[in-house]
Amino acid sequence: MPEVTAADVKKFREKTGLPLMDCKAALSEAGGDEGKAIELLRKRGQAISEKRGDRETAFGRFGLWCGQDKSAGAIVEFKCESAPVAGNDEFIQLANDLARSLAENPKVQTVEELLALPSPSKAGQTLGEVKDDMFNRIREVFNVGRFARFEGGTGGYSHNSGTVAGVLLSVEGGTDDLAKDICMQIVAMRPAALSRDEIDPELVNKEREILSEAARKEGKPESIIEKMVEGRLRNFFAERVLLDQPYVKDDKKSVGQFAKDNGMVVKKYVHWVLGEK
Repeated sequence: MPEVTAADVKKFREKTGLPLMDCKAALSEAGGDEGKAIELLRKRGQAISEKRGDRETAFGRFGLWCGQDKSAGAIVEFKCESAPVAGNDEFIQLANDLARSLAENPKVQTVEELLALPSPSKAGQTLGEVKDDMFNRIREVFNVGRFARFEGGTGGYSHNSGTVAGVLLSVEGGTDDLAKDICMQIVAMRPAALSRDEIDPELVNKEREILSEAARKEGKPESIIEKMVEGRLRNFFAERVLLDQPYVKDDKKSVGQFAKDNGMVVKKYVHWVLGEK
């Protein structure tokens, strides 16, 4: 068996970023073969990760891959155990790599299928291997949560101050910056739906009844109540419907009017807050 020198261990440690004694033990067991040693370390790390699998992953961020110039966009919720790790450059890179790989692979349906894909930024490794290697260095549990993919042009925004939120917007026309502005509107105003058609009709009817009764109590004649109620329903929709909301950068127009003025068609969106179901 080839002798493993201190220089070999030092070089291997610089390559993996793992503790010196772990590197020495794995390299010695592998007879100096770095590839085998890395595989040993991954297996040991996976065993530790499985034992810690019930730990809470309340922190993290949303990885994004989006743009008008791309054939598809994606968003991935990537969670960890602590706030400092959520801001780690390596963690951020993996979150965005997960989103990119999802966008570029339309057949992916599960987390396992996603993690089996090649890493876009680390040649020769799968996303799962990158995740395992990061666990070995940081010793925190990482979980992939929700994910979504939209065909065609997309915009996106990840809000990582205070509440961690992410938006992926399916949009045709306009620019990336304008699409991002609408995504920021969604994070700030939290609409329940894109359009009026997506609001539960029962909820609308209930609101119509409430407004009608309020108008009667005000002494309004039945002949004008219906018209009054339809007018007042505009406020109801302006709170809940994205396209009806006043645009935050110019409240004299709605988001729908803003989009139309800029040649944009907003098709759909997802808006997630980290950890929410």
